Amino acid sequence: MTTLMNLQHYLADDQLSKVQILDLITLARDIKQQPENYSQALAGKSVAMIFEKPSLRTHVSFDLGINKLGGHALYLGQQNGKLGERERVSDYAKNLSCYTDTIVARVFSNESIEQLAHHASVPVINALCDLYHPCQALADFVTLAENFADLSQVKLAYVGDANNVSNSLMLMAATVGVDFTLVCPEGHGPAADMLMKAKTLAKNSGAMFNSISDINAIGQQDVIYTDTWVSMGDENPSQKAVILEKFASYQVNHQLMVATGASTVMHCQPAHLEEEITTELFDSDMSVVFQSAENRMWAQNAVLVTLLASN
Repeated sequence: MTTLMNLQHYLADDQLSKVQILDLITLARDIKQQPENYSQALAGKSVAMIFEKPSLRTHVSFDLGINKLGGHALYLGQQNGKLGERERVSDYAKNLSCYTDTIVARVFSNESIEQLAHHASVPVINALCDLYHPCQALADFVTLAENFADLSQVKLAYVGDANNVSNSLMLMAATVGVDFTLVCPEGHGPAADMLMKAKTLAKNSGAMFNSISDINAIGQQDVIYTDTWVSMGDENPSQKAVILEKFASYQVNHQLMVATGASTVMHCQPAHLEEEITTELFDSDMSVVFQSAENRMWAQNAVLVTLLASN
């Protein structure tokens, strides 16, 4: 815990050091294996959960996870509107700081996360924004640590549309020293600044980082990760048809697993089966999607325990 005691917020993967990430993974696994030792870790503590976007796994894993730690969770849903419209984000942050010990926020804009953290006097956790999904990435790396004895030897590839999930995955991989290959169709890769961050972090850790558009150049991998090609709120029928046609060759299926030698497939869910991944592979023994979904709770609990201990 000592290396984590200076953690003030949990906002973005590139704000964490390798040691901090590895310690969070270790703590998450310990909480999972010995939950009784942490049943009062948040006793007397309250957590405000802001949700601008619908959610299943994030809502349930935070709510029940906080309960397992002996704390109280308060859900603030879409009925409160988008942050900054009804009242300033700064006022929202200051008011919640009067009542709660931590703020969890699943929002549209990373700017909202940054403003909450700037104006709140309590820790803020990014439960998803347009640029990052650090809680998902941490859960995924907890899952990888459970399935591979040495994380530094894992070769991880993300195939599909670059988004907040792929951003967090590649930044966390680059930080901890995991070789990472990003495979996106032309015009659907990450922003230039995200690529630069990943390359710089990978250079510092000694990890290999590769960003390509040719699915046939993916090479040997241990793990293949994918996510939906059509993001929530972008389901325009005509646009979706164009995307499905363009992305067809990037589907993650058994053929790709065999070609790469990968033993494990991951998906953050919800999945659009028979689009980015086949139903057969999603439901197969190679899939750890539900193990990773469970680990959302344990990973987030590690973050909560650490933040409240730090602050």
